[in-house]
Amino acid sequence: MRRDLFDEEHLLFRETVREFMAREVVPHHEQWEKDGIVPREVWKKAGEMGLFGFSVPEEYGGSGVTDFRYNAVIVEEIIRHSATGLGFSLHNDVMAPYVVELTDDEQKRRWLPGFAAGELITAIAMSEPGAGSDLQGIRTAAVRDGDHYVVNGQKTFITNGINADLVVVVAKTDPDAGAKGTTLLVVERGMEGFSRGRNLDKIGMKAQDTAELFFDNVRVPVANRLGRKDGEGFAQLMNNLPQERLSIAVGAVAAAEVVLEQTIEYCKGRQAFGRSIGSFQNTRFVLAELATETEIARHYVDKCILALNAGELSAVDAAKAKWWTTELQTKVIDRCLQLHGGYGYMMEYPVAKAWIDSRVQTIYGGTTEIMKEIIGRSFGF
Repeated sequence: MRRDLFDEEHLLFRETVREFMAREVVPHHEQWEKDGIVPREVWKKAGEMGLFGFSVPEEYGGSGVTDFRYNAVIVEEIIRHSATGLGFSLHNDVMAPYVVELTDDEQKRRWLPGFAAGELITAIAMSEPGAGSDLQGIRTAAVRDGDHYVVNGQKTFITNGINADLVVVVAKTDPDAGAKGTTLLVVERGMEGFSRGRNLDKIGMKAQDTAELFFDNVRVPVANRLGRKDGEGFAQLMNNLPQERLSIAVGAVAAAEVVLEQTIEYCKGRQAFGRSIGSFQNTRFVLAELATETEIARHYVDKCILALNAGELSAVDAAKAKWWTTELQTKVIDRCLQLHGGYGYMMEYPVAKAWIDSRVQTIYGGTTEIMKEIIGRSFGF
């Protein structure tokens, strides 16, 4: 079925992204996997190409365009090129709403030009050693002291954690107020008492820096608070999580599509018992099932993108997209690996890396179980 999500300008933009990936990313990504991090210079080059800050107003160096289809193009091309080390989707899809929509004029002047240029790399610090999906259970505290907050606590599993210059920290400003006691504060590189732990050794996505963050009496100016007052943080998070989850879903479907294409070609050429393995009924049936489910998922996700652009994407719709597509991604890649036989277990074949990188998809951004809980609660039980 024909995909009709994109207009001509999006297709032209896709060519720009592909050229950037071929020139600046693909030749180096294997080394970045060994290093465990992507160099900051790549971010700056991406900024020069206009790959960041679509929704940032033109006066601050952005495009001034609120159209998630551009975001989707970047996510899809990153996946198509197996460049899972690039934390661009976190920067563009997750962080942009916080730094564009929740900032005052002074904060915009300070942060948005660097955000759009790739000179200020961003991260959001939600998860803690004792609080992952349970955002109300966080213990990082921010105590008001005049024109500053004194922040103490620890965060973990933070994407872009090593490279980040601006970290939106979820903190408790009133520990007795439940969800209404949460505030978002921007901690900047170099603030005294702010330190980074190790670059975490993950199963996959080796080139993407993921870190522990520590806050030891960090004095954060009130001028770095997102929002007009304390206690708005939880609502701000809930408002922006659907876009984050949609971004993950876009990547999940793209990954399934790419691996499926590669596996079909492999099955045409791989011989067993004197004929291609694609000629066996079992192979055809497996591929038919995967192709059907992936295409259905693609059209649902595209519909969600249009709903987001129209301001109509609900938390429930985003949860449906996130859990279904990420579970489908792991299923598709696992079965495609099986069709590769022993070669599927070899890292020289793209399906092996895709299999390793895919596993986190059903975990971050809210686990599959949490997504089902969000959907289940919508029934009013």
